[in-house]
Amino acid sequence: MSARSLVRLCISAAVLLVFVLHGGRWLPLRLLDLIENFTYDARVVLTAPGTDDPRVVIVDLDERSLAAEGWPWPRHKFATLVDQLFERYGVRALGLDIVFAEPDDSALRLWDRLHREEFSQIPEVASRDTAIRAELDHDGRFAAALSGRPVVLGYFFKPVVRSGELPTTGGLCAPLIDARTAQLYDVDFIEARGYGGSLARLTEAASACGFFDNPLAASDDGVYRRVPLLQQYDGAVYPSLALSLVRLALGDPPVELVFDPPEVRSSLHLERLRVGPLEVPVDGRVAAYVPYRGDNRTFTYIPAVDVLRGEVVSPERLRNAIVLMGTTAAGLFDLRSTPVNKVFAGVEVHANLVSGMLDGRIRQKAPYYAGIEVVMHVLIALLLAWAFARLSALASALVSAAVVAGIVGLALAMWSGADFVMPLGVPVVFTLTLVMAHLLYGYFIESRGKREISRRFGQYVPPELVEELAAHPEAVSMAGESREMSVLFSDVRDFTSMSENLDARELAAMINTFLTRQTAVVQQHRGTIDKYIGDLVMAFWGAPLRDEQHALHAVLAGMQMQRSVRELDDEFERRGWPKLHIGVGINSGRMSVGNMGSEFRMAYTVMGDAVNLASRLEGLTKEYGVGVLVGQQTRDLLPSGWAFREVDLVIVKGRREPVAIYEPMGPKDQLDPGLREDLARHRGALQLYRARRWDEAEVEFFNLAQGPRPHPVYSLFIQRIMALRENPPPPDWNGTFTFRHK
Repeated sequence: MSARSLVRLCISAAVLLVFVLHGGRWLPLRLLDLIENFTYDARVVLTAPGTDDPRVVIVDLDERSLAAEGWPWPRHKFATLVDQLFERYGVRALGLDIVFAEPDDSALRLWDRLHREEFSQIPEVASRDTAIRAELDHDGRFAAALSGRPVVLGYFFKPVVRSGELPTTGGLCAPLIDARTAQLYDVDFIEARGYGGSLARLTEAASACGFFDNPLAASDDGVYRRVPLLQQYDGAVYPSLALSLVRLALGDPPVELVFDPPEVRSSLHLERLRVGPLEVPVDGRVAAYVPYRGDNRTFTYIPAVDVLRGEVVSPERLRNAIVLMGTTAAGLFDLRSTPVNKVFAGVEVHANLVSGMLDGRIRQKAPYYAGIEVVMHVLIALLLAWAFARLSALASALVSAAVVAGIVGLALAMWSGADFVMPLGVPVVFTLTLVMAHLLYGYFIESRGKREISRRFGQYVPPELVEELAAHPEAVSMAGESREMSVLFSDVRDFTSMSENLDARELAAMINTFLTRQTAVVQQHRGTIDKYIGDLVMAFWGAPLRDEQHALHAVLAGMQMQRSVRELDDEFERRGWPKLHIGVGINSGRMSVGNMGSEFRMAYTVMGDAVNLASRLEGLTKEYGVGVLVGQQTRDLLPSGWAFREVDLVIVKGRREPVAIYEPMGPKDQLDPGLREDLARHRGALQLYRARRWDEAEVEFFNLAQGPRPHPVYSLFIQRIMALRENPPPPDWNGTFTFRHK
C-alpha cells in the first residue's frame, strides 16, 4: 500500500470511528439523530397515501360533544354510547383510548343520604331501593355494557414511579405472556414500574386491555415515530391498545414472537409478531413504526354526541368497523407530535397502527439496524479512501456524488419496495463528512506537496509525470541512490561553425526552437530533462519515477529526435537558419541519481560510468556517420523483436574494456526486406573482418556500399581494412578499435 493510500485510509478510519461510536450509542450525537429522524419523517410524508381506511373509524369526544353533553360525562352515557355502537350500528370491535380511574358514584351517594335521612320512613321507597340503586350505579351499568363485547379498555404504564406516588391504580387485565414464559425470551422489552388503569370492575368486564402510552417517544425527540406493541411489568408481558384491538377484530387469535432463526429467542433475531394471519414487523424493543396514512384527520371522525343520540349521518359507515374512541378536545390534552403533523390526535396514532397491521404496511427497522449502518459506513469509507488516493479531485467528487445518490436510491427502494427502513441521513452525512475531510487534506496537505513536487521536478519532467509523482510522493527521493536507468546525450554537429554566421538574437531564437522541439520529444516518452549545455541535451529515464521500460523509451525518444530535427528543416530554411544535424548516444546501466551539487546550487542529475559511456557514444556518431548509437546493455534491454546494425566493438577514452555499439533500426516486422538483408550481410562482413579475412570482408563491404542502401560505416571499414593490411594487428586482436579522443 502506498503512503498516499495509507493516509487516505487513516482519514476515513478516523471519521468512521466517530460514526461507529455514535451508531453503537457509545458517543451519541444529537445532531446526527436529528438528521436521521428528519430523513425518516420526510420519507413518511412523501409516501403517505393520504387516503381514508373505511375499516377504522374514530368516535371523537370533540369540542362539540363536550359542549352538547358537558364534561365529564357520567358513566351511563358511555354505557349508552357502547350500546349504540354495537346494537344500533353493529361495529366489529371497540377500543377505548380513555382511562376511567375514578368511580362515578355521586348519584349513589346522594341516594344513600336521602334514603337514610329523607325517605327512611316511606315504605314505598324502601321497597324500590334495589332497583333505584341499580339505576344509579353508573359504573355498574357501564361494566354491563362492556361485558361480553369485543371492547379493549385502555390504560397506561409508568416508566418511573416518583416519590409519594402510588405505583399502581385501578385494575390490570391478564398478561399476554405470563412471567414464567417471558423468562424464556432474551428480548429487550420496555420495563414498566407501575400502571394507571380503569376501575377494577370495568377492567374485569372488558374483553381485553391495552396500554396507550409510548415511553419511546421521549428518546425519539418526543415524536411518535414508533410505539411499543408489548411492555413488561412485574415479569409478565402486556399488549398495546392497537395490538389488543386487532386481536379482538380477528377473533382473539394468539400472538407469537417470530425469531430468525427460531431457536435463538433474542432481540437481535426478533423479526415480527404473528397475530393470527397477520405479520407485524418489530424492532429489538418490540416496537412498530407507525404507518401514517396522511395528515391529521385522514381517518373518518364521528362526534361522540352523534353516536350517543343516534344521529350519525351515515350509519353504514360504522357497520362492521373497528372503532377507536378518544378525544381531540384541546382541554383533554391527548395531542401528539408526529412526522406528519406536530399537533396530531393521539387516538389517530392508534388508528394508523391498526390500519397498518391489517394492511401489512408496517415497515421494519431491523434489530440489527446499527450493524447495517456500520457495514455501509465501512464500505463507503473504503471506497472513498480508494477514490481520493487513486483518482483526480473531479473524479473523486463524482464518485462521492454517486455514493450519495446510491444511498438515497437504496433507502427509497427498500422503503417503497420492501417496507424496510434503511439508514439514510447518517450515511449521507458520513459521506459528506468524509468528502470534506479528504478535500481539506488534499487542499492543505497534498496540494502543498504537489506544489513542492512541481517546484522540484516541473522543469525536468512532463506534466503527466508530475501528476504521477504527486499521486505517489513516496516514490520521490531527492537523496542520492543507485538505480538501473538509461541516459541520452544529444548534440548538434558543427554547431560552433554554424553559430558564427548568426547574431546573438538569431542564435538564441534558433536554439530555443530546436531545444523546445527536442524537449517535447523527451517528455513525450516519459523522460527527465537533466540539463542543457548550449546545444547539448542530456536526459534520463527511470527517475524520479521508476520505469521498467526505460531503455525502450530512451531509444524511441532518440530516434524521434532525429525525425524531429528534419521536421524543422522547412521552418529553418524560411527563417534563413542552417539545417541542423544531431548525434544521439544512449546507454543503460546502474547510475547514481539524486540532488547533487554544492550548498550554493543543487541539481537533480545522474552520474556514473554508464553515463560517461553514453556521452562517448554521442561523440562517436559523427565518426560512424550514424544518427543514434546505443551500448550493449541498452540493446539487451530492448524487446527481442527489434533490429540493430552492429556498428563496431570499441574501447572509448577513459575505459579499458571494449563495448559493442549498435545503431537501432526499429521493430523487425516494420523494416523493408531489403534492409533486413543488408543488416544480415553486414553482420557477416563484420565476422569476416574480425577473422582477419580482409579480402572477403572488403568485397562484402564494397558490395554493400555500392548497393541501393549505402551507409557511411561500409566505407569506414573498407578504409580500415586497407590500413590493417599495411599494419597488421597483434595476434590477440579481436576486432576492437580504440579511440584516443572523446
